[in-house]
Amino acid sequence: MTDTVLDLRGSTVCVTGLGVSGPPVARALLSLGAVVTVVDGRDDDANRARAEELRAEGIAVELGDPALPEGTTLVVTSPGWRPDSPLLVAAARDGIEVIGDVELAWRLKPADQVWLAITGTNGKTTTVRMLEAMLRADGRRALAVGNVGTPVIEAVLDRGPGRPTVLAVELSSFQLHWSSSLRPHAGVVLNIAADHLDWHGGLDAYAGAKAAVYARGTIRVVNVADSATRALAEKHGDPHTPLVGFGLGTPRPGELGLVEDLLVDRAFVPDPAGSAEELATVADVVPAAPHNVANALAAAALARSVGVAPEAVRAGLREFAPEPHRIAHVATVAGVDYVDDSKATNPHAAAASLAAYPSIVWIAGGLLKGADVADLVAGAADRLRAVVLLGADRDRLRAALTEHAAHVKVVEVERTDGAAMAEVVTAAAGLARSGDTVLLAPAAASMDMFANYNVRGDAFAAEVRSIRV
Repeated sequence: MTDTVLDLRGSTVCVTGLGVSGPPVARALLSLGAVVTVVDGRDDDANRARAEELRAEGIAVELGDPALPEGTTLVVTSPGWRPDSPLLVAAARDGIEVIGDVELAWRLKPADQVWLAITGTNGKTTTVRMLEAMLRADGRRALAVGNVGTPVIEAVLDRGPGRPTVLAVELSSFQLHWSSSLRPHAGVVLNIAADHLDWHGGLDAYAGAKAAVYARGTIRVVNVADSATRALAEKHGDPHTPLVGFGLGTPRPGELGLVEDLLVDRAFVPDPAGSAEELATVADVVPAAPHNVANALAAAALARSVGVAPEAVRAGLREFAPEPHRIAHVATVAGVDYVDDSKATNPHAAAASLAAYPSIVWIAGGLLKGADVADLVAGAADRLRAVVLLGADRDRLRAALTEHAAHVKVVEVERTDGAAMAEVVTAAAGLARSGDTVLLAPAAASMDMFANYNVRGDAFAAEVRSIRV
């Protein structure tokens, strides 16, 4: 094991943002001997409290309308800061390097620590947690980090006897944009759909940021059902490194897939052309919705790339517990299943959820953030018994339903106060028949009515549990 490869002693480093990543990065830089200033444009009570904590530890903090601190030699930016932020533009103009927390962690990691990287528009957290469970079932000192779990900077600076030797790294497009030298052992782009286009300036730039996981020397894991991810891997990856596919069909040599109800590996076996390895069954994947089975296969591909045994893949899937509000079964009332997929905050995620059930009363709406919903509605039309709409952009969903699913009964809930979800669930229950699924998969963000998707999902579950038959 080597020590850090980046000597920051005495360097003047600016950290932008007091959100999730900023304080851990600032503390790590201070521990490495840097002179650290954290800047944030929001001067509110929450940030003032965080600032006082950091100042007490010897870290300077500037709030309000911060400028680049004099003498800065490196900027470590929080993922949410756009590239056109004045401070970042000023740094680039002055020739000061701007990197993100993930790039900093990569440069500081021990030489023997292996990174397995996961990105995509949807499914990242589920897949990274599945991967972590598989690795641990195989006896590895593994940890889920990045956009989930432990901050990645803390994981790489851990030098204790139980330090993680394999990281399952969830990465957002923002983090990847600021990562120039990242070289994971294996990486996957689960899927690509329009998201965060205002930040990146367009779909090509968004997809290009995701492609950073396919760096030179990285085993490229691709979704065979998503031609965009294969194109990214072929364009941005090293053609001399393996290209491993995963999908819900029968796997060809070099792929992981399904043979009836079995998850099968034909990539990481001695003879891919003539042999296969059973990894698990569909029943081992909870919930066993098609897109979640695909997530399991992606996680298995990454795990197998570092030699995880087939039985550990199965054990990991059986140990895995889904994060809240991801196609979570809430209750069955009078033969109707109620499912909370509040995390489906964009059309791509909602489409995957809708594809999992044959007869649906769909609860949808919120902030669409400019996303088009025509294809989503057209693709799900034959599965919809009825739709209950809520939220600021429900008119756009109503228009798509009128055009592509005119036969479907639609109820709109106009109120946006705390009692709205009660009205939504009451309407959905009245429309559902035995054998149906009432599915909260909004295809939209929640902030028009709720603090976040977790609060929205909790409100749904609470109202479902109060149904009286």
